[in-house]
Amino acid sequence: MGVQVKVEYWYPRYQELSRVVTAEFTEAEVSGFVGRQGSFEIEINGQVVFSKLETSGFPYEDDIMDAIQKAHDGKPVEKITKSRPPCVIL
Repeated sequence: MGVQVKVEYWYPRYQELSRVVTAEFTEAEVSGFVGRQGSFEIEINGQVVFSKLETSGFPYEDDIMDAIQKAHDGKPVEKITKSRPPCVIL
């Protein structure tokens, strides 16, 4: 089953996500567009599964890949609510 991933993005994070997704899910259609300031929103098959505007951080890659796998398998995809901070200062 084909999976459509749409990302409202901050460019460097989008590039990396697109690369990782298409490496594992070669038939996935990944598209992105410049969005609202501070946004990093991920939709899978039309369903918003992650919102940086809601969580104030970026998603963990494994959580996104798990959600894409579920969509690929035809299973329901749940919204991802955990995130990592967007910036860490040592």
